[in-house]
Amino acid sequence: MTIHVEGLVAIVLFYVLILFVGIWAAWKNKNSGVGEGIDRSESIMVGGRDIGLFVGGFTMTATWVGGGYINGTAEYVYLPGFGLAWAQAPFGYALSLVVGGLFFAKPMRSRGYVTMLDPFQQLYGKRMGGLLFIPALMGEIFWSAAILSALGATLSVIVDININMSVVISALIAIFYTLVGGLYSVAYTDVVQLFCIFLGLWISVPFALSNPAVSDIGVTAKKTIYQSPWLGKIEPEDNWLWADNFFLLMLGGIPWQVYFQRVLSASSATYAQVLSFLAAFGCLVMAVPSVLIGAIGASTDWNQTTYGSLPPKDKDESDMILPIVLQHLCPPYISFFGLGAVSAAVMSSADSSILSASSMFARNIYHLAFRQSASDREIVWVMRLTIFVFGALATAMALLTGSVYGLWYLSSDLVYVIIFPQLLSVLFVKGTNTYGSVAGYIFGLLLRIGGGEPYLKLPPFIYYPGWVTQEKVHHLTGDVEHFIQQRFPFKSVSMVASFLANVFFSYLTKYLFESGMLSHKYDFLDAVVSKHSKEIMDKATLVSNHDNIILSEMAPVRQVLGASLAGTFTNTEVLSDDGASSPEAFHNED
Repeated sequence: MTIHVEGLVAIVLFYVLILFVGIWAAWKNKNSGVGEGIDRSESIMVGGRDIGLFVGGFTMTATWVGGGYINGTAEYVYLPGFGLAWAQAPFGYALSLVVGGLFFAKPMRSRGYVTMLDPFQQLYGKRMGGLLFIPALMGEIFWSAAILSALGATLSVIVDININMSVVISALIAIFYTLVGGLYSVAYTDVVQLFCIFLGLWISVPFALSNPAVSDIGVTAKKTIYQSPWLGKIEPEDNWLWADNFFLLMLGGIPWQVYFQRVLSASSATYAQVLSFLAAFGCLVMAVPSVLIGAIGASTDWNQTTYGSLPPKDKDESDMILPIVLQHLCPPYISFFGLGAVSAAVMSSADSSILSASSMFARNIYHLAFRQSASDREIVWVMRLTIFVFGALATAMALLTGSVYGLWYLSSDLVYVIIFPQLLSVLFVKGTNTYGSVAGYIFGLLLRIGGGEPYLKLPPFIYYPGWVTQEKVHHLTGDVEHFIQQRFPFKSVSMVASFLANVFFSYLTKYLFESGMLSHKYDFLDAVVSKHSKEIMDKATLVSNHDNIILSEMAPVRQVLGASLAGTFTNTEVLSDDGASSPEAFHNED
């Protein structure tokens, strides 16, 4: 095995730079926020709630612009039969950030929550919070594993080093600076990483475009030369499938802890909104070089390159089109710049997801559900331990699981189908309760799993209208794989069904218990019948006859939670920048 010394040196220098910035950020901000009454654990999770526009905009953008984002965008633009028309991630995630900024950032930040699961536990109780933690955790871990897996494959293409070693070293560096500095280290390294991505990819594009083997991408956009045009098209029978995937990105991109971690770390509710809009613009800008690289791949006569006579699509290497273009169409020293960009993209997403998963576990599961009397020091150590455990788990999955992308696709669907309708209900719908939440969870889970998942070879047990049998040919082996494709927008339908089930069963159980049709002894979740039943249904949904309701008013209300837990979500200091703490108050301001 040949090792490219220049490439190895470039990667080592880049990793040393990232590690230095991460440790420097931790040292610079080691006492930030702690002196103002914010616990050390909360400082690790959301900083001192003093992340400004510059660092905040970079870190929120870098969270989305990961290895999967830049590699996946280039892959879909390159793939025959898909093209730019099916490269939905740039516009989907940009719109997701806009919608999140318009409707979700302000109410979440105004109430002073620490994690995304706080409002669920506050209203539905710790058991339901634990259930909702499962798809949220799966999404974060599988996402980290998927992008670490992509990094290993990318490094092996260009530098020709052992995949396992490159993945382990990358993961260890990301885990180390996240352990040391928490959100501050993640945020400051994101600034460096996003700059590296931008510079590395944009430096590579002109060299790849000017390679003699590459035809004019303006011509190949509409005409078939080496393969079908890279602009792509949406066939009429695929319209609903396209729309389903687009809504999955746009709305399913909101209920992630990595997003709300940035929102909740902003210095004010207004800043949280502005950060979302800045990141939306950043996502679009950062997608441009990936689109161009995908178009270059589709416009290349690979027979004229060192890659070989067969194009990547005929070797089942379409997912590697970005590193392949860097390796075979650019000079070596330029491809190493691009390699640094891919490494940066992966680390900027992996560290965020690992921190998000550990934050939710330490606060919402360990502290609020099991150890309400835990000291701040204890929570900090639990966070550090889970950062290492979740990081190791993601790394192991990246190395050992062949279907890591399938697992991530399924878990991201579950975030969309289960958590998004629950978030809508808990923030904007008056009167939902734990029974409705459980019903919505079950409905969403069954309808989504019932549709199957081809990536995991999971057959459907619900055949939605318009389903077809497709075949996939593995070019290298000649094997033909048949699978069921659901052209019906069943993911979005599952999400809507989950939301409606939550609302319907919440009001049904409320009516049955309060009218006496069901005995109070059957309210085993304590979600409807209690000493403060009316207060719970009104105040716990953050709705009041007053124009504003602040968290201190809600402190005496105890739904499912114990007395020691009642004040946990109260953080009046962070409300000083914005008086609106209910959806109604938020809307009345406009």
